[in-house]
Amino acid sequence: MKHNFLQFMAVRLFRCMSCVALLSVALQAQAGMATLSYTDQTLTVDGTSRTARVPNGYRLEWLGAMKEPRMLTFAANGDLFAGSRSGKVYRLPPPYTKAEVLVDTGDYPHSVAFRPGEILIAKTDGVYRAPYQPGQVGIARDAVTLLAALPGGGGHNSRTMGVGPDGRVYVSLGIQRNCSDQYLGAGYSFDDQRGGVLVLRERSGKASWEPFASGLRNPVGFDWQPKTGVMFANNNGPDHLGYDQPPEYFSKLTAGSFHGMPWFQFDGKRVNRDDCVSSKPPRPVADVSIPAALFPSRNAPLGMAFVPGNAMDAQLEFDAVVALHGSWGTKPGGGFFGRDATRRVPKLVAVRFLGDKAMRVDDLITGFQLPDGKRWARPAGVAFGPDGALYFSSDSDAEGLFRLKRVRISK
Repeated sequence: MKHNFLQFMAVRLFRCMSCVALLSVALQAQAGMATLSYTDQTLTVDGTSRTARVPNGYRLEWLGAMKEPRMLTFAANGDLFAGSRSGKVYRLPPPYTKAEVLVDTGDYPHSVAFRPGEILIAKTDGVYRAPYQPGQVGIARDAVTLLAALPGGGGHNSRTMGVGPDGRVYVSLGIQRNCSDQYLGAGYSFDDQRGGVLVLRERSGKASWEPFASGLRNPVGFDWQPKTGVMFANNNGPDHLGYDQPPEYFSKLTAGSFHGMPWFQFDGKRVNRDDCVSSKPPRPVADVSIPAALFPSRNAPLGMAFVPGNAMDAQLEFDAVVALHGSWGTKPGGGFFGRDATRRVPKLVAVRFLGDKAMRVDDLITGFQLPDGKRWARPAGVAFGPDGALYFSSDSDAEGLFRLKRVRISK
């Protein structure tokens, strides 16, 4: 009897300690991710008064126009560069209020990156290079030469590029349509090697691509978490499952990770086989990596960047900021023909991290869509400047550059 009583008490004590431990973890998570508060702010954008909702202690500014700007990159000297749908690569020296055309490459120079002595430009059909020194104001078009070809063609023709903590060049590219049978792996032709992130191999003067992470329908934005050096990417889901499914992904990418698409879709609870593509999946369902966080379907996440140390304020440090472009699809079925007011709204959100784990998604900047569904901006590229401010591009409606910066309160 005494032995049974001791067992009973031990189990009760263990359960109690487990509850305390879980509660402690939850409290630590909340302490590490303070809830944001907001205020409505009026600003003038291209001569028109607009209202946005921003975090308290910050101010949103319109810096100036560019033609269809997309991904943003800061060079080491503080100059800001933007790729664009217009065929132009823009350079904006501080204070970032005047865009200069660095080079008109034609086609679609979606993003740029830098290595010592050169600029890299990611176009639909390849990564190009040109000699470049900090502060240089222009590049001759014929100085831009191919470094490594990529599968081209229409359908998800943006190519986002970044230089990783390991010094290697990474590029993301999507499959062409909702269910194109394309994959970064063996058995697929060069033109069908799409749907994930590639990393550049450079040996003996030759450059070629090798898969890094696969099974992503259209991973536009990616970045590396500052503390861990681990890559995270967002992903645009397909349109054929309606307005509410599947959710958009924010995923942790590791060497060889498989994220399922187009064969599998994660619905927020489980991974399901998508019968829109009939081919045998290249890997089993057990290999599918579950997203680290989710956005509602049809949000079209584009650029993303982690908040570096000493940027913005301490409560957002090392969180990820993601530009949600907003949907073209409308309720109820997700097609073009519903009311514009039902479209997913463009906004910027913060994926809140505790250590190396994504815990939740909070709004950061909202108000770009009016009650009738008309938009006055659609966020695309995201980057943090040397001043610690958040910069983002809008590629339609108000085409140009915005900045969110902390308001310094004088004592």
